[in-house]
Amino acid sequence: MRKVPFLFFTLVFFSAVTFAKGNKDSAIIALENQLKFIDSVQSSMKYQTGTISLTGGFATLNVPPGFKYLNSDQSNYIITELWGNPAQEGVLGMLFPADGGPFADSSYAFVIKFDGSGYVKDDDADDINYDDMLKEMQQGEVEENKTRTAQGFGTIHMVGWASKPYYDKTNKVLHWAKNLRFADAESNTLNYEVRILGRKGVLSMNAVASMNELDLVKKDIDKVLKIPAFTEGNMYKDFDSNTDNVAAWTIGGLVAGKVLLKVGFFAKFWKIIMLGLVAAGAGIKKLLGRKSSSEVS
Repeated sequence: MRKVPFLFFTLVFFSAVTFAKGNKDSAIIALENQLKFIDSVQSSMKYQTGTISLTGGFATLNVPPGFKYLNSDQSNYIITELWGNPAQEGVLGMLFPADGGPFADSSYAFVIKFDGSGYVKDDDADDINYDDMLKEMQQGEVEENKTRTAQGFGTIHMVGWASKPYYDKTNKVLHWAKNLRFADAESNTLNYEVRILGRKGVLSMNAVASMNELDLVKKDIDKVLKIPAFTEGNMYKDFDSNTDNVAAWTIGGLVAGKVLLKVGFFAKFWKIIMLGLVAAGAGIKKLLGRKSSSEVS
């Protein structure tokens, strides 16, 4: 569900009020211009489905009905120009539900990147205590948040696992979700992370939404996990210990990471703010607002 219909209702209502007074309020004009801008952006997006080869040819996406892919250039436009984030390196694209998009409400978007730091050993996968890891991550928040504050970002608290980390050793897929609280947010943020292990690195897909969208993401996650695949020669099984690099971390390191330092990217993700509109005694604010989120890695 989008909030655009409500915007149109608002526009009609306040237009009637202002026209009755014989003039058109500047706030209504601003709202009209914003709606025109949204329409132009929506119509310019060139979504794709089917088999898509990611830049570099090391992996493909098989995007089925119910989902749609947006290429790197358009994804970077959304991330930086629409969502107000710093420019990002290595964004390969974004994956949306079929009814999703940059302005969609009650939805999510997976940002796709590749970390070519090397082959990640998974020997520790069965030995990790994620409850203990959560406590350690929370204990590290004080220093992490000092660094974030110095960089001009708000503090973040990891409330807990929205979905405890799970590693599929057969398919070499790791996924988990964090429940995050941003200092300036009205509600908690969901950060759902997927890692597909390959011969030379890890393909990452990070989705951010509000905690209200957790059930939606969980409903789709099995389908999402089947969309990406490494090409022949780049799969985990293709690792050559004589020639290939081994990453400096294992499964536990992928989950723990420097989580809070990475979230600067999503400090404004899904945060498109409309102008406050005050007319006929009513204020309208954050009509297309989405909540904060956390950075892709």
